[in-house]
Amino acid sequence: MLICITLVWYHWSTVEPSVRFLLNCVKKVQVMLISRSFRRITKKWFNMQKKTTQGVQSAKEAVFRGGVIIVSAILIIWLSVFLYTAFYYAYMPSMSYVRPVHLQFKSCDEDKGICSFPSAHVQLTKKQNILMVGQPYKINLHLEMPESPANKELGMFMVCAQLRSRDGFLVEHACRSAMLHYRSTLLHMLSTFTFSPMMIFGTTEEKQNVVLELFGNFEEDQSHPVTIIYIEIQSRYIEFYSASIIINANLSGLRYLMFHWPILSAIIGIGTNLFFLALISILSYLHFAMEEEDKEENFVYERGESEEEKDIKTLSDLSSDSSSLEDVPALEDIPKSREEALSSHSSDPILGEPSYIQEISTLIAESSDVELTK
Repeated sequence: MLICITLVWYHWSTVEPSVRFLLNCVKKVQVMLISRSFRRITKKWFNMQKKTTQGVQSAKEAVFRGGVIIVSAILIIWLSVFLYTAFYYAYMPSMSYVRPVHLQFKSCDEDKGICSFPSAHVQLTKKQNILMVGQPYKINLHLEMPESPANKELGMFMVCAQLRSRDGFLVEHACRSAMLHYRSTLLHMLSTFTFSPMMIFGTTEEKQNVVLELFGNFEEDQSHPVTIIYIEIQSRYIEFYSASIIINANLSGLRYLMFHWPILSAIIGIGTNLFFLALISILSYLHFAMEEEDKEENFVYERGESEEEKDIKTLSDLSSDSSSLEDVPALEDIPKSREEALSSHSSDPILGEPSYIQEISTLIAESSDVELTK
Protein backbone atom coordinates (compact mmCIF):
# COMPACT_ATOMS: atom_id res chain seq x y z
CA MET A 1 0.00 0.00 0.00
CA LEU A 2 2.75 2.41 0.86
CA ILE A 3 4.53 1.51 -2.33
CA CYS A 4 1.40 2.36 -4.38
CA ILE A 5 0.95 5.68 -2.62
CA THR A 6 4.60 6.47 -3.15
CA LEU A 7 4.37 5.65 -6.87
CA VAL A 8 1.23 7.80 -7.29
CA TRP A 9 2.81 10.70 -5.45
CA TYR A 10 5.98 10.41 -7.54
CA HIS A 11 3.99 10.24 -10.76
CA TRP A 12 1.89 13.30 -9.82
CA SER A 13 4.97 15.25 -8.79
CA THR A 14 6.58 14.58 -12.19
CA VAL A 15 3.43 15.34 -14.22
CA GLU A 16 2.20 18.41 -12.32
CA PRO A 17 4.96 20.80 -13.55
CA SER A 18 4.28 19.88 -17.16
CA VAL A 19 0.57 20.46 -16.75
CA ARG A 20 1.11 23.76 -15.02
CA PHE A 21 3.59 24.75 -17.72
CA LEU A 22 1.07 23.97 -20.46
CA LEU A 23 -1.70 25.85 -18.67
CA ASN A 24 0.52 28.89 -18.21
CA CYS A 25 1.52 28.81 -21.88
CA VAL A 26 -2.11 28.60 -23.00
CA LYS A 27 -3.11 31.51 -20.77
CA LYS A 28 -0.20 33.62 -21.97
CA VAL A 29 -0.99 32.88 -25.61
CA GLN A 30 -4.63 33.86 -25.03
CA VAL A 31 -3.63 37.13 -23.38
CA MET A 32 -1.10 37.85 -26.12
CA LEU A 33 -3.65 37.23 -28.89
CA ILE A 34 -6.27 39.41 -27.19
CA SER A 35 -3.86 42.27 -26.56
CA ARG A 36 -2.43 42.04 -30.10
CA SER A 37 -5.92 42.10 -31.68
CA PHE A 38 -6.90 45.03 -29.50
CA ARG A 39 -3.76 46.91 -30.48
CA ARG A 40 -4.42 46.28 -34.17
CA ILE A 41 -8.01 47.52 -33.92
CA THR A 42 -6.95 50.59 -31.98
CA LYS A 43 -4.17 51.38 -34.45
CA LYS A 44 -6.53 51.00 -37.43
CA TRP A 45 -9.03 53.31 -35.76
CA PHE A 46 -6.34 55.94 -35.14
CA ASN A 47 -5.10 55.64 -38.74
CA MET A 48 -8.63 56.00 -40.11
CA GLN A 49 -9.21 59.06 -37.94
CA LYS A 50 -5.96 60.61 -39.17
CA LYS A 51 -6.79 59.89 -42.82
CA THR A 52 -10.28 61.38 -42.43
CA THR A 53 -8.89 64.51 -40.81
CA GLN A 54 -6.22 64.84 -43.48
CA GLY A 55 -8.78 64.34 -46.26
CA VAL A 56 -11.10 67.03 -44.89
CA GLN A 57 -8.17 69.38 -44.41
CA SER A 58 -6.88 68.76 -47.94
CA ALA A 59 -10.38 69.33 -49.38
CA LYS A 60 -10.67 72.64 -47.52
CA GLU A 61 -7.24 73.68 -48.75
CA ALA A 62 -8.13 72.73 -52.34
CA VAL A 63 -11.37 74.75 -52.25
CA PHE A 64 -9.58 77.71 -50.68
CA ARG A 65 -6.76 77.62 -53.21
CA GLY A 66 -9.21 77.31 -56.10
CA GLY A 67 -11.14 80.35 -54.87
CA VAL A 68 -7.93 82.32 -54.42
CA ILE A 69 -6.81 81.40 -57.95
CA ILE A 70 -10.15 82.43 -59.51
CA VAL A 71 -10.31 85.73 -57.63
CA SER A 72 -6.66 86.45 -58.43
CA ALA A 73 -7.23 85.74 -62.13
CA ILE A 74 -10.23 88.12 -62.26
CA LEU A 75 -8.29 90.82 -60.43
CA ILE A 76 -5.28 90.40 -62.71
CA ILE A 77 -7.44 90.71 -65.85
CA TRP A 78 -9.24 93.82 -64.60
CA LEU A 79 -5.99 95.34 -63.40
CA SER A 80 -4.40 94.72 -66.81
CA VAL A 81 -7.30 96.47 -68.56
CA PHE A 82 -7.23 99.34 -66.07
CA LEU A 83 -3.47 99.83 -66.43
CA TYR A 84 -3.67 99.94 -70.22
CA THR A 85 -6.62 102.35 -70.14
CA ALA A 86 -4.85 104.63 -67.66
CA PHE A 87 -1.67 104.52 -69.75
CA TYR A 88 -3.62 105.29 -72.93
CA TYR A 89 -5.31 108.39 -71.53
CA ALA A 90 -2.12 109.58 -69.83
CA TYR A 91 0.17 108.95 -72.82
CA MET A 92 -2.09 109.84 -75.75
CA PRO A 93 -2.75 113.55 -76.31
CA SER A 94 -6.04 115.03 -77.43
CA MET A 95 -6.07 114.63 -81.18
CA SER A 96 -7.80 117.83 -82.19
CA TYR A 97 -8.76 121.25 -80.85
CA VAL A 98 -11.13 123.52 -82.78
CA ARG A 99 -11.57 127.19 -81.91
CA PRO A 100 -13.64 129.70 -83.88
CA VAL A 101 -11.86 132.84 -85.10
CA HIS A 102 -13.96 136.00 -84.84
CA LEU A 103 -12.10 138.45 -87.06
CA GLN A 104 -12.61 142.14 -86.38
CA PHE A 105 -11.75 145.27 -88.35
CA LYS A 106 -12.27 149.01 -88.39
CA SER A 107 -14.90 150.32 -90.74
CA CYS A 108 -14.29 153.35 -92.87
CA ASP A 109 -16.01 156.60 -92.01
CA GLU A 110 -16.71 157.80 -95.54
CA ASP A 111 -16.03 154.94 -97.96
CA LYS A 112 -17.62 151.53 -97.87
CA GLY A 113 -15.62 148.45 -96.90
CA ILE A 114 -13.02 147.98 -94.21
CA CYS A 115 -10.22 150.34 -93.30
CA SER A 116 -7.98 147.92 -91.32
CA PHE A 117 -6.69 144.39 -91.51
CA PRO A 118 -9.06 141.80 -90.04
CA SER A 119 -7.58 140.40 -86.84
CA ALA A 120 -8.63 138.33 -83.84
CA HIS A 121 -7.32 137.11 -80.49
CA VAL A 122 -8.21 133.43 -80.03
CA GLN A 123 -8.09 132.16 -76.47
CA LEU A 124 -7.24 128.46 -76.43
CA THR A 125 -7.86 127.83 -72.75
CA LYS A 126 -8.41 129.56 -69.45
CA LYS A 127 -6.21 127.02 -67.70
CA GLN A 128 -2.44 126.98 -67.48
CA ASN A 129 -1.94 124.99 -70.69
CA ILE A 130 -3.85 122.87 -73.20
CA LEU A 131 -1.15 121.27 -75.33
CA MET A 132 1.01 118.33 -74.22
CA VAL A 133 4.66 119.10 -73.67
CA GLY A 134 6.94 117.30 -76.13
CA GLN A 135 4.18 116.47 -78.61
CA PRO A 136 4.38 118.10 -82.09
CA TYR A 137 1.22 119.83 -83.33
CA LYS A 138 -0.06 121.20 -86.62
CA ILE A 139 -1.91 124.51 -86.41
CA ASN A 140 -4.11 125.26 -89.41
CA LEU A 141 -6.37 128.19 -90.28
CA HIS A 142 -9.56 127.32 -92.15
CA LEU A 143 -11.12 130.15 -94.17
CA GLU A 144 -14.53 129.80 -95.76
CA MET A 145 -14.42 132.23 -98.72
CA PRO A 146 -17.06 132.86 -101.41
CA GLU A 147 -16.08 132.74 -105.08
CA SER A 148 -16.95 136.40 -105.46
CA PRO A 149 -15.39 138.73 -108.04
CA ALA A 150 -13.62 140.62 -105.22
CA ASN A 151 -11.91 137.49 -103.95
CA LYS A 152 -11.02 136.38 -107.47
CA GLU A 153 -9.47 139.75 -108.20
CA LEU A 154 -7.77 139.81 -104.79
CA GLY A 155 -5.16 137.29 -105.74
CA MET A 156 -2.68 136.35 -103.03
CA PHE A 157 -2.87 137.69 -99.49
CA MET A 158 -0.86 137.19 -96.29
CA VAL A 159 -2.00 135.66 -93.03
CA CYS A 160 0.18 136.12 -89.93
CA ALA A 161 -0.13 134.34 -86.59
CA GLN A 162 1.44 134.83 -83.18
CA LEU A 163 1.47 132.32 -80.33
CA ARG A 164 1.54 134.00 -76.92
CA SER A 165 1.51 132.82 -73.33
CA ARG A 166 -0.80 134.03 -70.60
CA ASP A 167 1.60 136.81 -69.60
CA GLY A 168 1.90 138.02 -73.23
CA PHE A 169 5.26 136.39 -74.01
CA LEU A 170 5.73 135.79 -77.76
CA VAL A 171 6.42 132.07 -78.18
CA GLU A 172 6.21 131.67 -81.98
CA HIS A 173 5.46 133.82 -85.02
CA ALA A 174 4.69 132.85 -88.61
CA CYS A 175 3.23 134.36 -91.82
CA ARG A 176 1.78 132.38 -94.72
CA SER A 177 0.42 133.36 -98.13
CA ALA A 178 -2.85 132.08 -99.54
CA MET A 179 -5.38 132.54 -102.36
CA LEU A 180 -8.47 130.97 -103.86
CA HIS A 181 -8.00 127.88 -105.99
CA TYR A 182 -8.07 128.81 -109.67
CA ARG A 183 -10.94 127.63 -111.84
CA SER A 184 -11.36 128.58 -115.46
CA THR A 185 -14.51 130.19 -116.81
CA LEU A 186 -15.53 127.01 -118.64
CA LEU A 187 -15.07 124.87 -115.53
CA HIS A 188 -16.98 127.40 -113.47
CA MET A 189 -19.88 127.35 -115.96
CA LEU A 190 -19.97 123.54 -116.08
CA SER A 191 -19.92 123.16 -112.29
CA THR A 192 -22.59 125.84 -111.92
CA PHE A 193 -24.80 124.10 -114.49
CA THR A 194 -24.26 120.69 -112.89
CA PHE A 195 -24.97 121.77 -109.33
CA SER A 196 -27.61 124.35 -110.19
CA PRO A 197 -30.53 122.31 -108.74
CA MET A 198 -28.74 121.97 -105.39
CA MET A 199 -27.74 125.63 -105.49
CA ILE A 200 -31.36 126.57 -106.02
CA PHE A 201 -32.45 124.61 -102.94
CA GLY A 202 -29.48 125.94 -100.90
CA THR A 203 -27.73 122.65 -100.27
CA THR A 204 -24.50 123.86 -101.93
CA GLU A 205 -22.92 127.26 -102.40
CA GLU A 206 -20.28 128.82 -104.59
CA LYS A 207 -17.53 128.91 -102.00
CA GLN A 208 -14.16 127.41 -101.21
CA ASN A 209 -12.56 126.22 -97.99
CA VAL A 210 -9.00 127.48 -97.90
CA VAL A 211 -6.79 125.55 -95.45
CA LEU A 212 -3.64 127.40 -94.47
CA GLU A 213 -0.96 125.64 -92.40
CA LEU A 214 0.47 128.20 -90.01
CA PHE A 215 2.69 125.91 -87.88
CA GLY A 216 3.64 122.47 -89.10
CA ASN A 217 5.65 121.06 -86.18
CA PHE A 218 5.02 123.16 -83.10
CA GLU A 219 6.04 121.83 -79.66
CA GLU A 220 4.82 123.32 -76.43
CA ASP A 221 7.32 125.15 -74.23
CA GLN A 222 6.85 124.12 -70.62
CA SER A 223 8.07 127.45 -69.26
CA HIS A 224 5.78 129.48 -71.57
CA PRO A 225 2.66 127.48 -72.44
CA VAL A 226 0.57 128.88 -75.29
CA THR A 227 -2.88 130.12 -74.32
CA ILE A 228 -3.60 132.84 -76.95
CA ILE A 229 -3.25 132.89 -80.75
CA TYR A 230 -3.31 136.23 -82.56
CA ILE A 231 -4.49 136.03 -86.21
CA GLU A 232 -4.20 138.85 -88.74
CA ILE A 233 -5.19 138.78 -92.44
CA GLN A 234 -3.15 141.44 -94.20
CA SER A 235 -5.69 142.50 -96.81
CA ARG A 236 -8.48 145.05 -96.60
CA TYR A 237 -10.40 143.67 -99.56
CA ILE A 238 -10.83 140.07 -98.57
CA GLU A 239 -14.27 138.59 -98.18
CA PHE A 240 -15.00 135.50 -96.07
CA TYR A 241 -17.87 133.74 -94.37
CA SER A 242 -16.11 132.27 -91.33
CA ALA A 243 -12.72 131.27 -89.98
CA SER A 244 -11.53 128.70 -87.46
CA ILE A 245 -8.32 127.44 -85.93
CA ILE A 246 -7.78 123.66 -85.89
CA ILE A 247 -4.91 122.17 -83.90
CA ASN A 248 -4.08 118.54 -84.74
CA ALA A 249 -1.57 116.32 -82.96
CA ASN A 250 1.22 115.20 -85.30
CA LEU A 251 1.58 111.62 -84.05
CA SER A 252 4.59 109.40 -84.57
CA GLY A 253 6.01 106.17 -83.18
CA LEU A 254 4.01 104.41 -80.49
CA ARG A 255 1.31 107.09 -80.36
CA TYR A 256 0.74 106.73 -84.09
CA LEU A 257 0.29 102.95 -83.71
CA MET A 258 -1.99 103.29 -80.69
CA PHE A 259 -4.23 105.80 -82.48
CA HIS A 260 -4.47 104.21 -85.94
CA TRP A 261 -4.55 100.56 -84.74
CA PRO A 262 -6.38 100.78 -81.39
CA ILE A 263 -7.64 97.16 -81.21
CA LEU A 264 -4.28 95.59 -81.98
CA SER A 265 -2.54 97.97 -79.58
CA ALA A 266 -5.08 97.18 -76.85
CA ILE A 267 -4.60 93.41 -77.31
CA ILE A 268 -0.81 93.71 -77.16
CA GLY A 269 -0.85 96.14 -74.21
CA ILE A 270 -3.37 94.19 -72.12
CA GLY A 271 -1.61 90.91 -72.95
CA THR A 272 1.74 92.33 -71.85
CA ASN A 273 0.28 93.63 -68.58
CA LEU A 274 -1.44 90.30 -68.03
CA PHE A 275 1.79 88.36 -68.61
CA PHE A 276 3.88 90.39 -66.18
CA LEU A 277 1.16 90.54 -63.51
CA ALA A 278 0.59 86.79 -63.77
CA LEU A 279 4.34 86.16 -63.57
CA ILE A 280 4.66 88.32 -60.45
CA SER A 281 1.62 86.64 -58.87
CA ILE A 282 2.92 83.13 -59.61
CA LEU A 283 6.37 83.88 -58.22
CA SER A 284 4.87 85.44 -55.09
CA TYR A 285 2.52 82.47 -54.65
CA LEU A 286 5.37 79.98 -55.00
CA HIS A 287 7.49 81.92 -52.52
CA PHE A 288 4.78 82.02 -49.86
CA ALA A 289 3.74 78.42 -50.59
CA MET A 290 7.27 77.18 -49.99
CA GLU A 291 7.43 79.05 -46.70
CA GLU A 292 4.07 77.63 -45.64
CA GLU A 293 5.15 74.10 -46.60
CA ASP A 294 8.27 74.41 -44.49
CA LYS A 295 6.22 75.63 -41.54
CA GLU A 296 3.65 72.86 -42.04
CA GLU A 297 6.35 70.19 -42.25
CA ASN A 298 7.87 71.35 -38.99
CA PHE A 299 4.45 71.55 -37.36
CA VAL A 300 3.38 68.12 -38.66
CA TYR A 301 6.66 66.59 -37.53
CA GLU A 302 6.25 67.97 -34.02
CA ARG A 303 2.56 67.08 -33.92
CA GLY A 304 3.32 63.58 -35.21
CA GLU A 305 5.85 63.03 -32.47
CA SER A 306 3.40 64.19 -29.81
CA GLU A 307 0.59 62.05 -31.27
CA GLU A 308 2.85 59.01 -31.48
CA GLU A 309 3.84 59.46 -27.86
CA LYS A 310 0.18 59.84 -26.95
CA ASP A 311 -0.80 56.74 -28.95
CA ILE A 312 2.04 54.72 -27.42
CA LYS A 313 0.91 55.77 -23.98
CA THR A 314 -2.73 54.94 -24.78
CA LEU A 315 -1.84 51.54 -26.22
CA SER A 316 0.39 50.70 -23.28
CA ASP A 317 -2.40 51.69 -20.87
CA LEU A 318 -4.92 49.62 -22.79
CA SER A 319 -2.61 46.60 -22.94
CA SER A 320 -1.89 46.87 -19.24
CA ASP A 321 -5.63 47.11 -18.52
CA SER A 322 -6.36 44.06 -20.66
CA SER A 323 -3.60 42.08 -19.00
CA SER A 324 -4.84 43.05 -15.55
CA LEU A 325 -8.39 42.04 -16.47
CA GLU A 326 -7.21 38.55 -17.41
CA ASP A 327 -5.60 38.18 -13.95
CA VAL A 328 -2.96 35.74 -15.05
CA PRO A 329 -0.44 35.17 -12.24
CA ALA A 330 2.15 33.75 -14.61
CA LEU A 331 2.65 37.18 -16.27
CA GLU A 332 4.04 38.54 -13.04
CA ASP A 333 7.06 36.27 -13.49
CA ILE A 334 8.08 37.78 -16.86
CA PRO A 335 11.14 40.02 -16.54
CA LYS A 336 10.61 43.77 -16.86
CA SER A 337 13.21 44.11 -19.57
CA ARG A 338 11.28 41.68 -21.79
CA GLU A 339 8.03 43.60 -21.25
CA GLU A 340 9.67 46.86 -22.33
CA ALA A 341 11.06 45.20 -25.47
CA LEU A 342 7.67 43.74 -26.41
CA SER A 343 5.81 47.01 -25.76
CA SER A 344 8.33 48.97 -27.82
CA HIS A 345 8.00 46.50 -30.71
CA SER A 346 4.21 46.52 -30.56
CA SER A 347 3.82 50.33 -30.36
CA ASP A 348 6.47 51.35 -32.86
CA PRO A 349 4.65 52.46 -36.09
CA ILE A 350 7.81 52.34 -38.16
CA LEU A 351 9.46 49.02 -37.19
CA GLY A 352 7.64 45.76 -38.03
CA GLU A 353 5.76 43.87 -35.33
CA PRO A 354 6.94 40.33 -34.29
CA SER A 355 4.95 37.42 -35.64
CA TYR A 356 2.72 35.12 -33.61
CA ILE A 357 5.23 32.26 -33.77
CA GLN A 358 8.01 34.44 -32.41
CA GLU A 359 5.88 35.70 -29.53
CA ILE A 360 4.62 32.21 -28.66
CA SER A 361 8.13 30.76 -28.72
CA THR A 362 9.32 33.63 -26.55
CA LEU A 363 6.51 33.06 -24.05
CA ILE A 364 7.23 29.31 -23.93
CA ALA A 365 10.92 29.95 -23.33
CA GLU A 366 10.14 32.43 -20.57
CA SER A 367 7.68 30.06 -18.94
CA SER A 368 10.20 27.25 -19.04
CA ASP A 369 12.78 29.53 -17.45
CA VAL A 370 10.30 30.41 -14.72
CA GLU A 371 9.52 26.77 -14.08
CA LEU A 372 13.19 25.88 -13.91
CA THR A 373 13.84 28.64 -11.42
CA LYS A 374 11.00 27.34 -9.30
